[in-house]
Amino acid sequence: MKIAFIGGGNMGEAIMRALLEKKMCVPADISVSDISGQRREYLEKRYGASVTESNKEVIRDKNMVVLAVKPQNINEVLADLKGSLKPDQLVLSIAAGIKISTISQGLGHCRVVRTMPNTPAQVGLGISGWTATAEVNAEQKAWVRLVLSAMGKEIYFNDEKYLDMVTAVSGSGPAYLYLFSESLIDAAVGLGLDRKDAQALVLQTMLGAAHLMIKSDKTPAELRREVTSKGGTTERAVRVFEESDLAGIVSKAVQAACQRAKELGDLPKS
Repeated sequence: MKIAFIGGGNMGEAIMRALLEKKMCVPADISVSDISGQRREYLEKRYGASVTESNKEVIRDKNMVVLAVKPQNINEVLADLKGSLKPDQLVLSIAAGIKISTISQGLGHCRVVRTMPNTPAQVGLGISGWTATAEVNAEQKAWVRLVLSAMGKEIYFNDEKYLDMVTAVSGSGPAYLYLFSESLIDAAVGLGLDRKDAQALVLQTMLGAAHLMIKSDKTPAELRREVTSKGGTTERAVRVFEESDLAGIVSKAVQAACQRAKELGDLPKS
């Protein structure tokens, strides 16, 4: 499978690295276009990929074209590529919020996959939600599953409306965990712990708790109740979270992220 990347940002690089590490591609199979000469030089040296400034050049003879650009830049890229794709080439977009119809109409092309990966893909522990147009055939769907599975797990949705929800939950989700971890570290320092020790305690706790949730056959709510002894320290802390309506705050935040994803999909066309 030969793949072209339009844009050499962090997520595009994560996909590229995963494919090479899992030996699903060799460097000769990968080409990247990017407006930054410094970025092109880095990707060529680091991964052995062929690089170019031209989007039209990079897609030649490729099975899959990955649109790894920011949503705000998508219209410029679509206009540049319109009419240049072969009918059987597969386009995979990771641009948050951008609708399949926008991509398909902008390119004049019907074989399009929209996906939302997340940043843990950089360490092979990501999860990606995705959907595809009816014209994407079974073999191409298998390619997508291979690519996304190289970075972690994948879930297919038969309706595009779920992708904005995926963006709000797992796409933005790592930042929510980072924010909570940051706050917990600061709280630990406030108690008197050294920041280095506080960070080690918090990060290993997060890692261990995440693994336990995955390996256990119990729900997160059941695991929380198990560790929350009546009259104990955890119960006291959880009560503060509940009195402050943590669940309501999380719900509002996720709804705001979902709304922003929808807004990005409705950005004015150039």
